[in-house]
Parts: sequence; structure tokens; C-alpha cells
Amino acid sequence: MKKLTGYLVLGAVVFGTGMLLFGLNVNAYIDPSVSTYLIQAVAGIIFAVGAALGIYFRKAKKKINKTLNIDENKGKEVESDEIILSTEDEKTENPEN
Repeated sequence: MKKLTGYLVLGAVVFGTGMLLFGLNVNAYIDPSVSTYLIQAVAGIIFAVGAALGIYFRKAKKKINKTLNIDENKGKEVESDEIILSTEDEKTENPEN
């Protein structure tokens, strides 16, 4: 897997360098809608990368805490899952509730 990633990065660097060195000068008109689409694409990429980094950071933190035997919930109060339902008749019989 690491080898494949290395080859992909090397290929991207070679491709990018080749485009910079052997690129042609072109006079072209960029429509405003293209720039809006480009901004949306860049924003989407930024949000996706941020979400992925957040997920992997949380997983790494959880694994480190498990390895070091650190309990994140130490000292937190936990409420019970009991649900108490009362009717109007019970309230009139027991005014304490």
C-alpha cells in the first residue's frame, strides 16, 4: 500500500512538473459561472478533507486512549434511563409529585 501511494505521489509530481515546463500559452475567456463552480468545488474539497481529518483524529485519539488506559468518561455523571410517567389521577392522590 505504501509503495502504491509513493508511486501515485511521484506520478502526480512528474505530471505537474511536465505541465509547468511544457505548457502552452493560451488566451482564453473564463466565464464567471466557471469561477463560481470552481469556488464551490474548492469549498467542497476543503469540507471533505476537514471531515475526514476529524474522523481519523477521533479514531487515533480513541486508540491512543485505549492503549494508555485513559478513560474519557472518568468523573462524568451518568443519568439513569428510567422514564417515569404519571397521570393526573396520581398527581391528585400524591400532591408531593
